[in-house]
Amino acid sequence: MFESLNPVLTAAAVIGGYLLGSIPFGVIATKLGGAGDLRSIGSGNIGATNVLRTGRKDLALLTLLGDGGKGAVAVLLAWLATREASVEVQATLTGLAGAFAFLGHLFPVWLGFKGGKGVATFFGTLLAAAWPVGVFAGATWLVVAAVFRISSLAALVAVALAPAFVFLVKRPEPIALMALFMAILIYVRHAPNIRRLLKGEEPRIGGSKKTAE
Repeated sequence: MFESLNPVLTAAAVIGGYLLGSIPFGVIATKLGGAGDLRSIGSGNIGATNVLRTGRKDLALLTLLGDGGKGAVAVLLAWLATREASVEVQATLTGLAGAFAFLGHLFPVWLGFKGGKGVATFFGTLLAAAWPVGVFAGATWLVVAAVFRISSLAALVAVALAPAFVFLVKRPEPIALMALFMAILIYVRHAPNIRRLLKGEEPRIGGSKKTAE
């Protein structure tokens, strides 16, 4: 399979995906919206949850859409560039583009490689790469969040099941590998949340507002 990959398209998927993923929509939105430097607010995270701590729901929504959208755009551009290729080659290049867009969000070159936790980018990337998988993962998040009222737990369960959902809907193996890659990194980035979950200290949705890591 890999022998059939066009080196130019492969490089474009990797570099282009990473650069798209590196766009810090939360930092840009809060600065342009007059809410200050997001990195000095709350947890310092660049995601939509921390943007909410500025009190600006509009900026948080823009951040959520931007972070999810950049992963989706990377995947869709790779898909358009490989329309004439085989299913496996197309899946491999779209998977690479999505994985590197996700990596760019976590380790953005523009912010000294200090990025977000990746949940919004995960969902955007997955919806573009295999929309039924994204829908199943999103439904999982909603169910777990509704039952346990803990956002981080809902995200951790959803991303853990995503690779299995890929096989359930019979999508190519590269998409499952992309989902697994993103899931592992999300668990790494959520290490503080996991520790709080094990101690029973993770904040609940709608509960008292605390500055989380």
